[in-house]
Amino acid sequence: MTDLMKHRGEVLRALASNKYEVNENGGIHVRAGINATPMGIFDVEHRRNGKLLERVFGSNIIPASALNDILDVYLGAGTQKLSWYIALFEGNYTPTSGLTAANFTSTATECTAYDEATRVLYDPGAASGGVVDNSANRALFTMNATKTVYGGALISVSTKSSTSGVLAAAARFPLSRNVVDDDELSVRYTITMTSE
Repeated sequence: MTDLMKHRGEVLRALASNKYEVNENGGIHVRAGINATPMGIFDVEHRRNGKLLERVFGSNIIPASALNDILDVYLGAGTQKLSWYIALFEGNYTPTSGLTAANFTSTATECTAYDEATRVLYDPGAASGGVVDNSANRALFTMNATKTVYGGALISVSTKSSTSGVLAAAARFPLSRNVVDDDELSVRYTITMTSE
């Protein structure tokens, strides 16, 4: 039997990029030869009245400005960002390497239609095996309007619609979420850094 925890990152990447097949018993088969292209996976649970409607996975991009920031902070004299936040977007948009915190709100059309006063804190556990996530404390959005949510992002500033800070990652979900008032979107973001 395959050790699923050992291959967790690869399985999540396969699910996010639709590199799997459903077998006749309802199980899944991950296709062989998967490349480890995404560094992160957004895992979103959509609930209505406490009932899970659907769970979607979206692999992210790390924009060019974020890659530069990582290098500046880790290898240079850049300033570490002590807190990170999950944001949602409602634009029918696919993130590109040119996306930044300065243009996220206008380019992706940030969704601010949720009860929480700010973007929701990303609160990860300790990194292990090149993987870190917020599975113990998922970011919860309580929606307050009818919207279509297309994706999410990880940003260093908490203020809704802020154009400052650093946008570290963004993903378009494979299936948009049609939400209504009081729906909940629970977001886990997993970052994987491995040398393969």
